[in-house]
Amino acid sequence: MAVGFRILSRKRVVAGEWVARARALPVANISDVMSRMASGGATLRPMHAAGGMAGPALTVKTRPGDNLMVHKALDMAVAGDVIVVDAGGDLSNAIFGEMMLSQAARRGVAGIVIHGAIRDAGAIRANPLPVFAAGVTHRGPYKDGPGEINGPIAIGGMVIQSGDLVLGDDDGVLAVAIDDCRAVIEAAEAKQAAEAKQMAAIEAGTLDRSWVDASLRRLGCEMPEV
Repeated sequence: MAVGFRILSRKRVVAGEWVARARALPVANISDVMSRMASGGATLRPMHAAGGMAGPALTVKTRPGDNLMVHKALDMAVAGDVIVVDAGGDLSNAIFGEMMLSQAARRGVAGIVIHGAIRDAGAIRANPLPVFAAGVTHRGPYKDGPGEINGPIAIGGMVIQSGDLVLGDDDGVLAVAIDDCRAVIEAAEAKQAAEAKQMAAIEAGTLDRSWVDASLRRLGCEMPEV
């Protein structure tokens, strides 16, 4: 068994229903209903033109600065996949660039997440295919391995199994375990509906803000009586 240098089979994939429903929701709302305990870290920022991302994870773990396994993942990806790469967060060498972006688009990939650096930032910024990364460098990668595909990875403490739901928007990247998708998406949809009512009340000038002072008093804040 070549632990650390192997390609595994993806056993399960999140159902398309949850991908489609999650795509219509802000990542922040999904994060909130997960008790704000999951995050890919604030370093993962959108590098593309605009737009959100949702799809099943095709996971890659690679040695920092090496993208051999990322190239293999591009060849394995099916339409709708999100390729999620744990490259250790190292920014010394770019793991992904313009030519790989073109290949990803040709494969119908729904998004790319690089816990590491990209290059050809201008081309990626002009393209609508979602790309999230931790930084930019002109220095290219090595192609020697090792690495793993379809194994568990962790980014910023967030564990991602291959096939899990991966989401991204302007606020960052989030993963939802396959078995949690129904509960999480339904709760996030309810939160979104409640927030729509709040926004309507704000616009109408009828939003009840008494909770602010009530919270301050409960917490023992000294404040003048109004």
